[in-house]
Amino acid sequence: MIARTAARMRAHLDHFSGTLSAGLCLPARRFVAEALYGIAARQSVRLTEIGRALEESIALAKTETRLSRNLGRPELGDHVAAAVLREGSRKVGERTLLILDISDIAKPYAEKMQYLARVRDGSTGEIADGYWLCQVVGVENEDNAIVPLHSTLYSQRAPDFVSENAELKAAMAAVSEACEGRGVWVVDRGGDRGALYADLLAAGRSFVIRQRGDRNLRWGWRTVETARLAAACRLSHATHIVREENGQEVRRRLDYGFRPVRLPEHPDKPLWLVVVRGLGQAPLMLLTDLPMRRNRKVLWWVVSAYLTRWRIEEAIRFVKQSYDLEDIRVLTYQRLRNMAVLVNAVAFFTAVVLGTRIKLDILATHLLTAAKRLFGIPNFRLYALADGIREVCARSPRSSRPGANTTPQLTLGFP
Repeated sequence: MIARTAARMRAHLDHFSGTLSAGLCLPARRFVAEALYGIAARQSVRLTEIGRALEESIALAKTETRLSRNLGRPELGDHVAAAVLREGSRKVGERTLLILDISDIAKPYAEKMQYLARVRDGSTGEIADGYWLCQVVGVENEDNAIVPLHSTLYSQRAPDFVSENAELKAAMAAVSEACEGRGVWVVDRGGDRGALYADLLAAGRSFVIRQRGDRNLRWGWRTVETARLAAACRLSHATHIVREENGQEVRRRLDYGFRPVRLPEHPDKPLWLVVVRGLGQAPLMLLTDLPMRRNRKVLWWVVSAYLTRWRIEEAIRFVKQSYDLEDIRVLTYQRLRNMAVLVNAVAFFTAVVLGTRIKLDILATHLLTAAKRLFGIPNFRLYALADGIREVCARSPRSSRPGANTTPQLTLGFP
């Protein structure tokens, strides 16, 4: 059973890698297939581990050299990233949430990596050497199934770096263009920036952005600080939710309401400040361009959109943690950026190709069973699914070169 499951998984991965690499030269197409398989099979971005997964009859050092050479291809990252986004855009509807997130890849002990920059290590809170990672994932409101759409590694010390705002706007522009303007951008308070509002409003992109509280907004003819507006906002609706706190489920009442506002810099654009109490001492403040009215369903949609972002934070971390991206050891900036794209492609394969297609339910069940977690399958299935892929590959080693066949007929009965 494991051998059959492994064969089916490899066939689907071959087909997927063929789709992503179509248009590249033959050596590059072969590399994409090998890299995706190696990352998935070993849950590692180290070239030696990817090489071991390939189990070639030549010296491992030669395999690693070939992998490193192909990873440095300048055209590789952009090509694969565009292909993943093209595939993912089909899953994005008018009201799909587009979660924009900035995280870090800390490399405190690295010395020779190109363009190492100073980042805030999300694990320790300390400043360390490393790189930034800009990610965009799609998710339906009040759902958990993510679609990894975009992942870019960048450094403020790279010669082509302009600003963090430029990186964020480039990511949003690429995703919005691929999705033909569909989706609603949901960003944490780090997105409460004038440059982003200007870009979103000019392009007509819908958004829900958490407020820091110190921004001035126009309310009627007055200009008032956001925190003061929130404190005086009438909260006309209430909903009870169940939230996990310290391992226990706690029932909380949320009171929420809204006020029509405008940005002083864009007085012709009507916006709404949605205020929520019950999640902490300070109210949660959300600025949106989605028209609000005194209707519980309409208002709750915006509140639940941001709560969905909270709920899938672990899913966002999955892309980085499950394949140990912080253990990356290549030295050049081009290779670092290309590897981040390949990891996102593997995450897309795990989360979307295996995780959401109905006819792959049996395959997913076998992979989840193979994961052999000590305390059973956790609520977040993607980690278990990634572990299962590694397990079936280990128990049923590859017997032929991945990427040799990439036609749909090799999907063994699955479309």
